[in-house]
Amino acid sequence: MGPGGGYVPGNCRISMLWNWYTIDSCFIARGWHNRTKAGFAGSCIAVVALCVFLEFLRRGQREYDRLVMGNMAERKKAAATADPDAAAAAAAAAAAVAPKDGEVVVVNANQHPPVARAKAIQPNVTEQLIRTAFYVLQFAVAYLIMLLAMYYNGYVIICILIGVFLGHFIFGFDNVILG
Repeated sequence: MGPGGGYVPGNCRISMLWNWYTIDSCFIARGWHNRTKAGFAGSCIAVVALCVFLEFLRRGQREYDRLVMGNMAERKKAAATADPDAAAAAAAAAAAVAPKDGEVVVVNANQHPPVARAKAIQPNVTEQLIRTAFYVLQFAVAYLIMLLAMYYNGYVIICILIGVFLGHFIFGFDNVILG
């Protein structure tokens, strides 16, 4: 701050109110000091890339979860093939809870019919450790994006919106599920 509380060129220019600062704007740390318009443009590109990276991590998490489910299905199939009596018992148990022709199944709001229940898949320790690493990375990147948004810089917020748009457009195609 200069005399009388004014802005001194060369110092970090931070405002907790909506602003459009470019030159001398600082984000997160003093080391992220934009001294030129080119530096600020680089910061904008970095913010877009950070948001795209977040969507990449989310996609990676979903792909890894699919891999874990596929591995679990293979393990169950291998176990059923190794023990045909267990497979027959599981099929008989499933048939016992399924409604018969003409049978009415009453379900309240907190209960799902037995045939509609999804089977829980529990990953092993290594798989859960990898899933947790994905989660921590997503959390850290999302937190950085939130901190950037809290500078209330209009350009940075626009870059965040562009980044999540591009990231979801590129990495969100796997979310479309039919019927």
